[in-house]
Amino acid sequence: MQHVLTPYSVPIEPFVWWEGAFDEKELSWLQERAGKAEQDAQVGGDPSKEDLAKVRRSQVSWLNKTPDTEWLFQKLDHIISSLNAQYYRFDLTGFGEPLQLTNYAQEQEGMYGWHQDYGGKFSRKMSLVLQLTDPSEYEGGNLQIMTTDTPQTMRKQRGLVVAFPSYVLHQVTPVTSGSRQSLVAWVSGPPFR
Repeated sequence: MQHVLTPYSVPIEPFVWWEGAFDEKELSWLQERAGKAEQDAQVGGDPSKEDLAKVRRSQVSWLNKTPDTEWLFQKLDHIISSLNAQYYRFDLTGFGEPLQLTNYAQEQEGMYGWHQDYGGKFSRKMSLVLQLTDPSEYEGGNLQIMTTDTPQTMRKQRGLVVAFPSYVLHQVTPVTSGSRQSLVAWVSGPPFR
């Protein structure tokens, strides 16, 4: 008897990459805005300032879909649709919340400890991280994904998009030199069943 793999018997990739979607002008436009982020990042719940500093140290700003940013949402939608069709086949409805521009600065030892993006007001199903900073401009600030008992460090490359299911455990290690800017997007859909 031959065993046939169905979409449901194929293992889910813990993460996938997409390269070359953005040109230098687009990346610089996004990086400039991320570098100016001034709002201290928050996490779920209502942790004290001291507890928050142990979990996350970064500044954020938000991008809504407007005529000025429609190009960005279109590119990200193409990326996520393609990756989802090839690797995940999740039931997705689109971006349920604004895009996050994040700045991790050396001065605060910018970081974000182990966490999942799953949950909250929106049913986040997929997460995307677009690296905006050239790796030569900072040290530390590694995006890591927990795939086994050993974290896997994602490749540092300006313009690289890393996509993964929002329930996957991940972190950004402390920035020890320079600053790291990124764009984060979450794609929503009906709750997993």
